[in-house]
Amino acid sequence: MESLIKILNDEAVIAKKRNIRDLFLSETERLKNFSVDFDNFKLDFSKQNISQETWGYLLEYLSEINIQKKIYDLFSGKNVNITENRSALHFILRAPKSQKPPKDYPSSVLDVHEQLHAMSSIVNKVRSARWRGYTGKVIKDVVSLGVGGSELGPLLACDALHEIKPGCAKNVQVHFVSSMDGTQISQLLERLEQETTLFIISSKSFTTVDTFYNVNTVLKWMTFGGKDENLVKKHHFLGISANKNKMDEWGVSKENQLMLWNWVGGRFSLWSAIGLPIAIKYGMDIFHEMLDGAHAMDLHFSNALPESNLPIVLALISFWNSSFMEITANAVLPYDGRLKLLPNYLSQLEMESNGKCVSISGEKVKFKTSPIIWGDLGPNAQHAFYQLLHQGTQDVFCDFITTVKRYDSDLDSKLENQALLLQQNLSLANCFAQSSVLAFGNSFIETHNVNPHKSYKGNQPSSTLLLKQLTPQVLGGLIALYEHKTYVLSCLWDINPFDQWGVELGKVLSESTLEAIKNQEQRDRFDDSTRWLLSQVDIWSSSDEK
Repeated sequence: MESLIKILNDEAVIAKKRNIRDLFLSETERLKNFSVDFDNFKLDFSKQNISQETWGYLLEYLSEINIQKKIYDLFSGKNVNITENRSALHFILRAPKSQKPPKDYPSSVLDVHEQLHAMSSIVNKVRSARWRGYTGKVIKDVVSLGVGGSELGPLLACDALHEIKPGCAKNVQVHFVSSMDGTQISQLLERLEQETTLFIISSKSFTTVDTFYNVNTVLKWMTFGGKDENLVKKHHFLGISANKNKMDEWGVSKENQLMLWNWVGGRFSLWSAIGLPIAIKYGMDIFHEMLDGAHAMDLHFSNALPESNLPIVLALISFWNSSFMEITANAVLPYDGRLKLLPNYLSQLEMESNGKCVSISGEKVKFKTSPIIWGDLGPNAQHAFYQLLHQGTQDVFCDFITTVKRYDSDLDSKLENQALLLQQNLSLANCFAQSSVLAFGNSFIETHNVNPHKSYKGNQPSSTLLLKQLTPQVLGGLIALYEHKTYVLSCLWDINPFDQWGVELGKVLSESTLEAIKNQEQRDRFDDSTRWLLSQVDIWSSSDEK
């Protein structure tokens, strides 16, 4: 393995001196060798700074780490989350009822489908206007209270599927609240009515501080004026958690509880009852279509050969760029407005999973691990940070993502639809053009006597992922694709992607910091900077301060 790492490092030295354009000139079948497709997905990674020889070494590295066994371990229910001694069975959440469960979890598939059935009952009741508030009025607004994985996945899906008209609930509006500072909840409560609002508390532990500060604010709002708290909780609160005792203790009615399991992490949980907002907005049929699309990607990931396996190919590209080419930033650039929240979702999925510096054995990792995942809707980003991509001093590798079919061709006789099709083609043209200029730079202009201020250096690597059409199945497959990419990367880096110990200490310290805001005597333990910041809060919060 060490010798192969040395070879890849040597390959990177060569690549850093090479122009991507030269690869196209020297490799006659480059596009054929650097493209992969599966079902409704086509990936072109020919604009990556990877030679055919380097690609062979990267595939060889997969054999060195025995990637097929690691994939088998995941799908067979082995404890791949080694620091918490747990399996990671998020793929079970989208498995058909007929699928054989992992040996150590014989009831897992049936348990999941039991919760899907319970979820379906709630969804049907809300969407058919049969869920009533404490005064008997029909529920008109549903608010999801959750943070991190409890919000980002459902929020992405609810936004991405907004063009699906037939299944969309017209009588119910779905909202999301995650911020602990009160901004979101205060602005939302101004527009809502107590009698017609249903709240979903989504928290695996049912103790998440950020979420429960919002819950407490909402409960005070709901019971203002002496309303019966138990009656309010029964008619206006649902709970989704792996901690049934905490839901009982808080007062969530048993019929309003949906269960999670310890074997699914928050950022992999949108396929579970955490996806309830998606199902309420679009219906259970649409939610099941998402599950089907994700399951199809599971089968592809577990069965396809490495060189034609989409998650593995994406992982190898990221591994090469971040660990050998020393490119520390990965821009995600969707050219479809429905995917505008995808960069934010992937930031959590990849950086919380693989932002680690310690290997599975507890030693320092051998490689630079997760790059900084960032991005924005491509057409908007062209007028923001593309200047840096094209002429800046930072190397960035980019993921362009776009859909081909959009705006039903059966409706193309309508003037509006013809105009929208033109806009879709404009978006595609910009996507392809930007990736070309990033790779090839000045080759598109007269290179003689180029004004240095108008020069394009090129050589920024990118991949382009084409989606045939953004259906619920394709969206499900897309999210599962990046989940599996994240797992493969963790195997390449020899780290555990299913824990997140790095976020814990700050949360613990915030508890004593909160006490210190209220009580000056609690500040001795803090550093000079933090004590000064706390003192400024005192000064500006004083009623005497003008």
